[in-house]
Amino acid sequence: MRVRLNKRTIDEAVYQGPGGCFLWDTQMPGFGVRIYPTGSKSFVVSYWSHGRRRFYTLGRYGRLTLQQAREAALEVFLQVRQGGDPAADRKAANHSPTITDLADRHIDDHAKINNKARSAKRARQLWDRAVLPKLGKRKVADIQRPDIAKLMTSMATTPAMANKTLTLLSKAFNLAEVWGWRPEGTNPCRHVQRFKEESRERYLSASELQRLGDVLARIEYERSGLPQAVAAIRLLILTGCRSSEILQLRWDEVDFESNCLRLSDSKTGKRTVVLNTAALEILAGLEHVDDNPYVISGGKIGGHLSTLQPLWNRIRVEAEIADVRVHDLRHTFASFGVNNGHNLAVVGKLLGHSKIATTQRYAHLADDPLRKANEQIGSGLAASLTGRS
Repeated sequence: MRVRLNKRTIDEAVYQGPGGCFLWDTQMPGFGVRIYPTGSKSFVVSYWSHGRRRFYTLGRYGRLTLQQAREAALEVFLQVRQGGDPAADRKAANHSPTITDLADRHIDDHAKINNKARSAKRARQLWDRAVLPKLGKRKVADIQRPDIAKLMTSMATTPAMANKTLTLLSKAFNLAEVWGWRPEGTNPCRHVQRFKEESRERYLSASELQRLGDVLARIEYERSGLPQAVAAIRLLILTGCRSSEILQLRWDEVDFESNCLRLSDSKTGKRTVVLNTAALEILAGLEHVDDNPYVISGGKIGGHLSTLQPLWNRIRVEAEIADVRVHDLRHTFASFGVNNGHNLAVVGKLLGHSKIATTQRYAHLADDPLRKANEQIGSGLAASLTGRS
């Protein structure tokens, strides 16, 4: 039905079924009101695109005034005149991927292929804990920089986790551009400020190491802890390896003839770990468990020990080093190396760092031997100046 649309004609209109019931405006062709069986009414626009008639709903009558609806209809007609198809665009937007879809594809098509299994698992946890609860239902194409900035602000109390989340999202949105889910150059993570993190580098002093050694010896003597776990902790101290490298170490990777470990896989790929005499003695004293390829065997048949945390929680209390993590044993190995005058390149090689920049965190430790040398030289020169031997 064609009428002159105004408030009175719209209010008096009733549904006349079956099928769609429309009132089309005589002043603006293609603009009208749809009346539903329930009595509700919505402003609509009808237009032709690529030989097909399209209907585009502007909004419900009551929420939109007639004047607002006319203005919105003019914008739609302008898009159509310029070759657009607003109805098709809206349909595509409604079916466009969400952040949940982005998380799934990032894990399946990127993380599981390009990262270690452990890294992929951590990425999945970061999506589930930090991102999806707040952005999961949002469309990938709709996320803007303020959305990312707001997410970061909400994580201000956990700056390290916030920065990891920003890194994760930045990579994911770059991939979204590759996959055609966002226009090129629209990564919303760009220019979002990262939080400043306090460095967490804890090294054990000589006295702390002695207390740790005493506790390990007592546990061994009393047989009050798993021998494999105690051996693993000793190996971490003496090799500087990552805990996963020791816990997942296989006997076929131990080369006693060349005094080294030939790791088939690590965080940085294949690498050789040079073994000192103390580490070799620990390995030589470990029992080979039948049908188990792992050096640090676990409770499951054919498996390795999965974690050192239960024993370590006990040890650090008894040794009075409550703030020390298992990973800090690796830092301790590095600090002893630098403090004993070995250059960063050598220490980095022993730790398996792929980049010297990673080892630079220990550069400040090199001041200790420099100070000692400077003190000796200065004392000698001062003695010469005063005629003392």
